[in-house]
Amino acid sequence: MKVLLVNGSPRKNGNTNVALSEIARQLAKNGVESEIVWLGNQPVRGCIACGKCKEAGNGRCVFDDDICNKIIAKMEQSDALIIGSPVYYGQPAGQVLCLQQRMHYAGGKFLANKPAAGVCVCRRGGATAAFQTLQMPFQMTNMPIVTSQYWNIAYGREEGQAALDSEGMQTMRTMADNLAWLLKKIKGEPCDLPEREAWAPFNYIR
Repeated sequence: MKVLLVNGSPRKNGNTNVALSEIARQLAKNGVESEIVWLGNQPVRGCIACGKCKEAGNGRCVFDDDICNKIIAKMEQSDALIIGSPVYYGQPAGQVLCLQQRMHYAGGKFLANKPAAGVCVCRRGGATAAFQTLQMPFQMTNMPIVTSQYWNIAYGREEGQAALDSEGMQTMRTMADNLAWLLKKIKGEPCDLPEREAWAPFNYIR
């Protein structure tokens, strides 16, 4: 079993990576392999609705000059998908939106029936709107959405600060436990329900 995690932040080692790394560590504890792929800080094309991917029928976008087709190829060999993004103006990063729209349309046959989850990181506000935006393509591609104890959101501004969000990190671990359990069930492996950590709330007003 393998999970592909996409880091959609232009900062390779920023807070989005902190959240995804927490998930990857918890997946490993559950015996599930994972790979974090960074989108990078180069442009990702937007879809131009040319329909050439549907004509070709190969599950690839006709434009092969950015990372989109590489991500689709990795999804062929993966059992689940997690996409992480910082929050910009209440939305996921632009390159994440471009990736999702193209990969779901061109490569949807490699995504269908594979569990998925979105992860958002922000300084303060806009995370729930961005989180909803990340999740919506999954629902249009027949991808079971993996839940957690809360929305998959972590808070932090400076690099590494998200690690201090104890509830956010616990939410990532809980989602990873749920994903590992679901993957094992899909594969027909015997497994017990995930054990839950004691709730670790993190409040801003202290």
